[in-house]
Amino acid sequence: MCGIVGVAQNTPYSNVRWLKLARDTLIHRGPDHAGEWWSEDKRVGLAHRRLSIIDLSPSGNQPMHLNKQGLSIVFNGEIYNYIYLQNQLKSLGHTFKSKSDTEVILAAYVEWGYNCLKYLEGMFAFALYDSKQQEVFLARDRAGEKPLFYFMNKETLYFASELKALLSNPSLPRNIDPESFDCYLTMGFIPGERSILSGYKKLPPAHAMRFNIRNSKIDIWKYWELPEINNNNININKIKLVNHLELLLENAVKKQLVSDVPVGILLSGGLDSSLITAMAARTSNEVRTFSVGFPGKHKTDETYHARLIAEHFKTKHTEFQSVPDSAVNIMQKLAYQFDEPIIDSSMIPTFQINELISKKCKVVLGGDGGDELFGGYIHHSRIIWMYQNLGYIPNFIRNYISKFTKNYLPLNFKGETYLRNINLNLKHNLPIIACHFDLTTRRKLLGKYEQHPFVAESIHANRVSNQKDLLQRATRMDFENFLAEDCLVKIDRSSMLNSVEVRAPMLDRNMIEFAFSKVPSYLKTNSKEKKILLKLLASKILPKNFDKNRKQGFSIPINDWLKNGPLKDFFWDTLNSKNCIFDSKIVQDLFQGQDKRGFNGERLFALVQFELWKKAYGTIL
Repeated sequence: MCGIVGVAQNTPYSNVRWLKLARDTLIHRGPDHAGEWWSEDKRVGLAHRRLSIIDLSPSGNQPMHLNKQGLSIVFNGEIYNYIYLQNQLKSLGHTFKSKSDTEVILAAYVEWGYNCLKYLEGMFAFALYDSKQQEVFLARDRAGEKPLFYFMNKETLYFASELKALLSNPSLPRNIDPESFDCYLTMGFIPGERSILSGYKKLPPAHAMRFNIRNSKIDIWKYWELPEINNNNININKIKLVNHLELLLENAVKKQLVSDVPVGILLSGGLDSSLITAMAARTSNEVRTFSVGFPGKHKTDETYHARLIAEHFKTKHTEFQSVPDSAVNIMQKLAYQFDEPIIDSSMIPTFQINELISKKCKVVLGGDGGDELFGGYIHHSRIIWMYQNLGYIPNFIRNYISKFTKNYLPLNFKGETYLRNINLNLKHNLPIIACHFDLTTRRKLLGKYEQHPFVAESIHANRVSNQKDLLQRATRMDFENFLAEDCLVKIDRSSMLNSVEVRAPMLDRNMIEFAFSKVPSYLKTNSKEKKILLKLLASKILPKNFDKNRKQGFSIPINDWLKNGPLKDFFWDTLNSKNCIFDSKIVQDLFQGQDKRGFNGERLFALVQFELWKKAYGTIL
């Protein structure tokens, strides 16, 4: 795992000192080595911070070059099938100086050009300079595990793993993009290529880019798509499907345990991380597991369930206790670390568990992806129930309920999201499940910004796929949006701040393609049960007393923490400061609603997190 940064233009770049400064803003991503390289004509600069995981020797340092071919690369991530590819490339006449997966990417590009991407399995973001073609080639992995931001300023392309590296250049702007900000307040993240700052973009997952230095032209394309469901699998044999899943997951875990440093497992006690622990125990006799809990009897405390799995598979288990007193300092730290704010308070325990892990090992496996691949979110079951049952209610009644909810029910009313969307046509559309602030509330929150565009609902609607199957539509939406722009961002930034690499076996390419093309919806989720196929596998390999029906990750009891104490005081002071951009009356209403019903914790977190981020980066709306 590493951090990359670079610049390219069609004339010599004069501010060469900036590249080193930008590189070292990413020291947390790679404390083990720093590298910098400029082309002879000074038109291309590449820099790298290294976290040594594979081939710990200096031969794995970057930027890495194939001088004869005129190639240079900076790479962030892991290619899990690099040994297989290396052997295949050797049979084609290629030689290697290192045992690094970085060198495999270079050789794969020599052999297959841009098509090398279809051979790479792993998490990655890289920039490869081809001096003979006068092109910079950038690419990002299929799920979006590794980040890549870029900014095009006239004839100059800047790119980096994190936005803060680009913003270390004082000549670049830092104005908030209003449409992206509207998406943040609505969805909790900024989807697709958009960025919170105007002019900056993210290279989307499964996309590649080439920048022609001669004419300063950018070409972007999608090199991989989620596969279509095979409708011939409707009557598939369950036992065969479970066995196939077991084999794929075991192989994915086995590949991702390969490392030249110790590897652990993030064990929440939930279904996904428990299955991964079971598979790891088949490969290694020295499995390390880590979990986080909360003092007192909180429903978010999973230490008992994690301990059950750890004891069954005889892992070396470590537990960490999270307390609200530490949340204030962590939120301030993460506001800067997260290049774009996201509405997800579980970033706090995610950071804490990675801080603990950093004292024990550099690499851990996590359970991310299981919900998106196999239908694990509660809204999957709920929208199926809505589709099956609400069609019997006349349209005029559903329209009335929806309108009444929007106009009269408070934001923290339980079930408000589903009542608001009761009139939605689920044959083609999807509701915004975690709609943190509806259109009416956003207008009030930003009342003094009269020209602010409110476009999040239309942006969301345009990102819904055209799948006929409702669950296929929902899980694909979650995979391409919530997973990529919330879950994986949270994991990447929180782990990298502690110089820890988190790997996700559920996001192995073969796992993804299996889940979306081979598993029919009725074996994923119905109106009463979720993750049906994963639970069948759990019944086969997990302890008999394991509770398969729980849904829990590394989350915090934010609503309890905001009843009183230092976190509530911090939220109050932040949102009542003179520099707060949000309407004070709406802020007071949110606090009052929190005191009465206790469901506004995540909304208040959203506003505080944005205010902290705005201050950390000195941005302007």
